[in-house]
Amino acid sequence: MLTGTTLARAGIDAVALKPAEHDLDAALDLDVDTVVVDYEGREHLPDAETLSALSDAYDCYVTTPVRADGFDPLGDDGLLAGMPEAATRVLVAGNGAYLTDEESSRAIAPRLNAAREDAPEAWVGTEGIERVALAAGGTQFELLSRGTDRELRALRAAGFDGEVALYAPTVLSDDDDAILDAVGGYVARRGPVRRALPDGAATDADAAGRAREILLDAASDFALVGETDTVAERVTDLEAAGVDRIVAYPARGLAAFR
Repeated sequence: MLTGTTLARAGIDAVALKPAEHDLDAALDLDVDTVVVDYEGREHLPDAETLSALSDAYDCYVTTPVRADGFDPLGDDGLLAGMPEAATRVLVAGNGAYLTDEESSRAIAPRLNAAREDAPEAWVGTEGIERVALAAGGTQFELLSRGTDRELRALRAAGFDGEVALYAPTVLSDDDDAILDAVGGYVARRGPVRRALPDGAATDADAAGRAREILLDAASDFALVGETDTVAERVTDLEAAGVDRIVAYPARGLAAFR
């Protein structure tokens, strides 16, 4: 089991929490400054007491999909009343898996702009809406990808001086089977990986042959994987490219981050 200082050695000071899989009441002893609570559907939304406890322990950010009922700045925004004042919002378009058909059909840009006016300190999630997010301003919350380094260097060279936070599934291990069990399915869903994989290939530790090679190569592109020093070197490279903060999702569970 890892010690708290391992996260600091890896250059990680922020952790993503998923209410559907993590016990948030038991997530109050991580050696980080910041947590980001992901939105995984209304049924998994933490209550105000839990969010308050997290806000007391950390700089707490909460993902709020601007198209979802309860967080819609142009409609029903009643769920915002349950957020503690100390928590900061992360404004996102919202994963379609957690939205109804009606919510998914709502226009993103006007809602994102309205939400930014209401919460100017909020982070803005860029996945799928990169240009809209950049136009909205604020801290850009990006997903680690194969082109992150190149794209951020270009953005900085073009004069962008805003803050960039990067979400990255993280496996602090160099064991190939552990890496594939933790993030194989995740990287397999990324477009270029999905297209390269043989049909019907396993994506976990059972992956073999060419599929295994593709998945392990992709794990290094779309996630932070390896021993602590390896991850620390990757974090340093990302910071040199223009990343201000890494938000690590504990792909092997919270216990592996303690």
